Amino acid sequence: MRRVWGVGIAAVVTLALVSCSGGTTQRVNVAAAADLRYALNEIIALAQDANPETEFAVTYGSSGQFLQQIVNGAPFDLYLSADEAFPQQLVDEGLATDPFPYAIGRLVLWVPEASPLDPRDGLSVLADARRISIANPEHAPYGRAAVSAMETAGIYDEVSNRLVLGENVAQAAEFVMTGNADAGVVALSLVLSDPLRDVGEWWEIPVNTFPAIAQGGALITDSSGARVLRDIITGPAGRDILARYGFTLPEA
Repeated sequence: MRRVWGVGIAAVVTLALVSCSGGTTQRVNVAAAADLRYALNEIIALAQDANPETEFAVTYGSSGQFLQQIVNGAPFDLYLSADEAFPQQLVDEGLATDPFPYAIGRLVLWVPEASPLDPRDGLSVLADARRISIANPEHAPYGRAAVSAMETAGIYDEVSNRLVLGENVAQAAEFVMTGNADAGVVALSLVLSDPLRDVGEWWEIPVNTFPAIAQGGALITDSSGARVLRDIITGPAGRDILARYGFTLPEA
């Protein structure tokens, strides 16, 4: 498998939404899985409107990399992972509290516009792709799910030497969008976002062909702002936004 580095929508970025009505009194640092980028932006806007005195600073990236950063003392207040086992691990180690589920991710095969590949034919079309992007399965839950789905389809051994690895699932999607990959196995939440909604074609991979991408979070600090954001994410408004981006919701 080849690893390719890139920048743009897939890069780990920081979003700081700051009230323009005066100085902030609290900063909440959030580590969030890359598949949340567009959905969480909307949720953050709700939190900001309701809490103008609080600054919400979000960094998007790989759930596994965030796990190691938090273990090593990275100053996050809230962790939103694409694998609910990671926050639970932090809780077990005494580094986080109050673990909670918030969504179940879904996986798609996505190809760029004018591609000769028809994603509706399923993962078997990857046999005709020169480069296939997925998130790095070493630390990205969507990458592990992609490998599992390809193994179930009986295509993984044939295409494994053509895989292009993004550091997270958003970077894997960027490789398709920029022409650095002929196809990608990425998050449904990303192809439903405004930047990608009308770019290319996708087919949802059956959920019974890979382990469920059960996503969860935890509080890293006992910050009132972190609790507020958690409550919005898991509340009716947050759940509506997540559902609109294609996430399956855990039972309330």
